[in-house]
Amino acid sequence: MGLRINDTVPDFKADTSQGQISFHDWIGDSWAILFSHPKDFTPVCTTEFGAVAQLSDEWAKRGTKVIGISVDGVEDHKKWIGDIESYASSDVGFPIIADTDLAVAKAFDMLPAEYYLPDGATPADSATVRSVFIIGPDKKLKLSMTYPMNVGRNFAEVLRALDGLQTAAKETIATPANWEVGQDVIIPTSVSNDDAKAKYGDFETVFPYLRKAKLPS
Repeated sequence: MGLRINDTVPDFKADTSQGQISFHDWIGDSWAILFSHPKDFTPVCTTEFGAVAQLSDEWAKRGTKVIGISVDGVEDHKKWIGDIESYASSDVGFPIIADTDLAVAKAFDMLPAEYYLPDGATPADSATVRSVFIIGPDKKLKLSMTYPMNVGRNFAEVLRALDGLQTAAKETIATPANWEVGQDVIIPTSVSNDDAKAKYGDFETVFPYLRKAKLPS
């Protein structure tokens, strides 16, 4: 059974490029994003880790910690970080988990429980380790997405999804397709028209089940 939305994510201890962590303790009261990749020194992932590094101020604004994971070891991570920083012209301020025994990849259902890496493993051997997990301060999985090896992840979309999750959690609303901060939100069907009027003022009724409003300033 895979990890599902609102499941408590696995806790684990692991070595990282910034020392050993206990995952739930590391999250603390923050939001967190765990993003994985199959192997160090790979082209697509170098660009992705660079993109995450460049967004460091945006993660901080949202009270969100980011952490990478790879099947390689700490020393390889530290060497690879130099390439990432050179490519992105940004410091890699986040840790990268060393998952050499695949324990974390298996706990998060990125690889089958019985899987092992063959000698001389290539990125193709751990290709499914290409996932993003957004985790709330309650340690529950809020969103996940998985990509193939040949399509780089869009971290602007990860940031947009994080905004949607945080806004929905704070305001008890939903967000429509392509929503961005500042745009109209969707009033839950469980909220009556009278209560919606009291909370949001004027709102748009597209259908009885689809009502849009601006959040109070």
